[in-house]
Amino acid sequence: MDNKNNNNQIENANQNQNENEMKNLEKKNNENLFNLTKEEIIKFIQFKQEKKEIFQFDFFQFLNNWIEKRNQRLKLRKYKHKMNAKKRLFHSFFSLFDKDSISKQDFDKLKQFDIFLPNSFLIHFERTIFEIQDQENQTKIKEKEKKIQENDKQIKENEKKIKRRDKRIKENDKKIKSFETENQNMKSEFEKEIEKKEKENENKEKEKKEIQEKLKKEIEKKDKILKQKDEEIQNLKLSFEKEKIKEIHNQNQNQNQNQNQNKLLKIFSNSEIIKDIEYVKKLQEWINDNDFFSKMKKGFSAKRDGFDSKKWHKAVDGKGKTLVIIKTKDNFIFGGFTQVGWTNDKSKWREEDRNRDDGYIPDSNAFIFSLRNNKGDRIPEKFTIKQGEEKYAIGYYLDYGPTFGNDIFLNSKLQPGCSNFGESYNLPNVIKYGTNEAQSYLAGSYDKWVVDELETYFI
Repeated sequence: MDNKNNNNQIENANQNQNENEMKNLEKKNNENLFNLTKEEIIKFIQFKQEKKEIFQFDFFQFLNNWIEKRNQRLKLRKYKHKMNAKKRLFHSFFSLFDKDSISKQDFDKLKQFDIFLPNSFLIHFERTIFEIQDQENQTKIKEKEKKIQENDKQIKENEKKIKRRDKRIKENDKKIKSFETENQNMKSEFEKEIEKKEKENENKEKEKKEIQEKLKKEIEKKDKILKQKDEEIQNLKLSFEKEKIKEIHNQNQNQNQNQNQNKLLKIFSNSEIIKDIEYVKKLQEWINDNDFFSKMKKGFSAKRDGFDSKKWHKAVDGKGKTLVIIKTKDNFIFGGFTQVGWTNDKSKWREEDRNRDDGYIPDSNAFIFSLRNNKGDRIPEKFTIKQGEEKYAIGYYLDYGPTFGNDIFLNSKLQPGCSNFGESYNLPNVIKYGTNEAQSYLAGSYDKWVVDELETYFI
């Protein structure tokens, strides 16, 4: 017993020693693939083959790379020498492998190195693969033969069944023929009776049709009378309902108009200039911004806050969208609207004016307007900015009041500088720029008009 224990201990010690050696070899392999010697690789192959782990990684590629590097270290220059050395090493290594333990997948990997493998090794393995395939094919053939035999049995059974079925069909045919003869006899008798009854029914139907036609004519007459009466009643109802609907519609329209007018007039409830609802509607239409129009408030009044351009700028600058309304002593009402607004932010001015104390601010959506003009029958009208003149939309200078191009200009006391209408904004089609008619269109004269009130609205 003691000898057995000693032997087991020696074997275990040897195994542990081998495993430790293989671990060191694997570390070497991980650190540098090419540090292993030929003897170490042989030991490694034998150890892994005993544990059946030799094909769990790409060992063939490892051998190929190791042999390539070895040949490089040996500095073999000629191609033939390299190939021969590589072939010898492959032969020596592959003689260690157990051929029967190599699978088909491993053999497929080996095929890329078939130039360097021994012919006996390749022939042996290919022969075993062919034998396996032959066995598989034979088993398949036997299975197919069994299926054919089974199918033949089923065919014979089906043929017997078909013969039986044919016999039954013949018997049924005989019975059917006998039934058909009986039925034909019965039919002939029934047909005779049916003909008699049909004749009787035809006579009855003729009588019914005559009665029905008489009834239809009477009903049609009554229906016509009823329809006429219904039409008369409906016409009376419709005429009555239409009159009622018209009255209600007119009442609703009047109420809606009054409500809308009251809402619009509330916006200018504290205005001394805008008293006419038609002027309010025109301003709402021209500005076309319900949010601005519903929220705007009178932020400046010359009568209330003073006729001073600096006071006007203090109230108006930086407010964005701005509506200016001017009334003269002669009851001319005009003004302008800008979406940009007056600002001392010179980045919005023309480049050539940024170094000055005054400048023009571009606004392609700015416009001026005339609400009341005492000359002729002129109606309220909007005038958009000319194409190419957008950069001169409004002017900014602390000593000037509201300025639209050079078409409307007020001085430091919010009194007229001039009204050179048509320089930056479009004139009516009939009027020419520079004429007395153009210069007096908005305020009655070029520069002799007097401001009675100036109101400015913004959010």
